[in-house]
Amino acid sequence: MSLLAMFSIPRLHVGKVFAAVVDWLVNNLGGVFDAIGSAVGFVVDGLAGFFNAPVIVGLAVVFGLLALALKGWKWGAGAFVVALALGYAAAFGGLPPAIVLAVAFGVLGLALRGWKFGLFAVVAFLLIDSMGLWKPTMDTLALVLVASLVAVALSIPIGIAAGQSETVSRIVKPVLDFMQTMPGFVYLIPAIFLFGVGVVPGVVATVIFAMAPGVRLTELGIRQVDREVVEAGESFGAPPGRILGRIQIPLALPTIMAGINQVIMLALSMVVIAGLVGAGGLGGKVYTSISTIDLAGGFEAGLAVVVLAVYLDRLTASLTSRSAVVRAQSATGNR
Repeated sequence: MSLLAMFSIPRLHVGKVFAAVVDWLVNNLGGVFDAIGSAVGFVVDGLAGFFNAPVIVGLAVVFGLLALALKGWKWGAGAFVVALALGYAAAFGGLPPAIVLAVAFGVLGLALRGWKFGLFAVVAFLLIDSMGLWKPTMDTLALVLVASLVAVALSIPIGIAAGQSETVSRIVKPVLDFMQTMPGFVYLIPAIFLFGVGVVPGVVATVIFAMAPGVRLTELGIRQVDREVVEAGESFGAPPGRILGRIQIPLALPTIMAGINQVIMLALSMVVIAGLVGAGGLGGKVYTSISTIDLAGGFEAGLAVVVLAVYLDRLTASLTSRSAVVRAQSATGNR
């Protein structure tokens, strides 16, 4: 044996170490993961049930709160009364819930982007209903909304901390690189061990997969705020919390909203993959179509995913354009 042949690289069982960590978590913290899984499953099932058979009062409250946030209390009260009246009229007239919600999505699109987008939303969601995909589409929408909400709630504080601290940024960046380069399918494996099959591992894997752009763009937005503006706030004696809430976050809001948009788009792509672990929805339809080589069914499920992606993308983009900073920039550019 030659001297060089003696220097072989030993086999490192990295995967077995990771599997041992997951086994330890299952054996010692199984109750915690069961509680998290029950809470996540309850919220997703409740939201999916609302989209599939909306309670009239709940629908009116949702529309009232949206109008209140976007237009003020007068619009909020008006939207609540109108939605309540239309809901009861639809209930007594026997109108299917899918048509009521398609119109509701259209009205929301009309309020945020104009009549063309509102008309597109009504036609597109009615097309989904006509393809017999209303329930899986609403299940997917519920899963995306819950996963995106959790991902945003986690990513924005981390992004703010990374934007204000070089140490946090140096720690977070390699973790984000790891999260973004790891294939999405891999996240499903530990999620199955921790939460079993079904909707919950799909939500957990989606949160991990989708939160990276939210952290990165929040950090970028905070760092892009003009230092002189921050120093002006400090010179007036404003505490750090007020500077963050009144200066940095409002000025960084367009970039933060771009991150939220990316979180939603990645969540939508991941929930389709999550169909492999029994998350249901359109992902389950796509998986079934692939396994049965059903070209027509796969195309229709893919088309429903596209409709959801376009609708959610345009809505979040519209919310970004309504921020005070973007409006001020537009007004300055138009002069």
